[in-house]
Amino acid sequence: MKINNYRTYLKGLIFIAMVSIAIFNNASVYAQPSSIDINLSNGAGDSLATLDVFILLLLLSVIPSIVLMMTSFTRIIIVFSFLRNALGLQQSPPNQVLVGISLFLTLFIMNPVISIITETAYEPYSNEEITQQEAIDLAIIPVKEFMLRQVDSESMGLFLDISNTTLEINDNTTVQEQMMGLGLEVIVPAFVTSELKRAFLIGFLLFVPFLIIDLIVASTLMSMGMVMLPPGMISLPFKIMVFILADGWGLLMQSLIRSFN
Repeated sequence: MKINNYRTYLKGLIFIAMVSIAIFNNASVYAQPSSIDINLSNGAGDSLATLDVFILLLLLSVIPSIVLMMTSFTRIIIVFSFLRNALGLQQSPPNQVLVGISLFLTLFIMNPVISIITETAYEPYSNEEITQQEAIDLAIIPVKEFMLRQVDSESMGLFLDISNTTLEINDNTTVQEQMMGLGLEVIVPAFVTSELKRAFLIGFLLFVPFLIIDLIVASTLMSMGMVMLPPGMISLPFKIMVFILADGWGLLMQSLIRSFN
């Protein structure tokens, strides 16, 4: 892949993070000298800079979670965890490997969204054609569209009821337009709930074939009188062999990518 593509991905990811820190609107903080002045009077010298820095440092600790909750990462990492448990492997592949694979698959799936954000929001903002608030509003649109395509009606209805929000559909607006008008405080939890449902459903389907192998091995050992031999230790090589022969990694990644709308 070309270096320019990597730069485009990084620019898009950086700008998605800017959506999570929309409160940080004072760009002059980066130019402020190092100081311990905590004078909160709103004077001409931007004395609120120190408070803005504190807010930014607090937000930096939660930005990764906020950004990942708005992407395909949740479904992917949960499915990989289910796969490892279904195979009966405790520490292989290790967590670092699963997280790394999940991040790259997330980047691959979110590439269209990142490209739209880069073209419509980041580049105009970097060229000083639009303001920061306008850029943030434009960046939120493709992220909302992605999340709404994955949300099921039950999860959305649940959080609409909790938030006492009603959608008024008329001849001039569609359901999709009404959904786009909802805030992230409704769309994000509905999206995460839908992702958890789908991830657990995929995990259940992954468990079934390996459970059958465990039952066959356990019944065979029982019929041979080897009741003291752990069935899990005997069935593990067979499960790994079946998974490799079926090209399990390729099928799983292909199914995960195609499961996103």
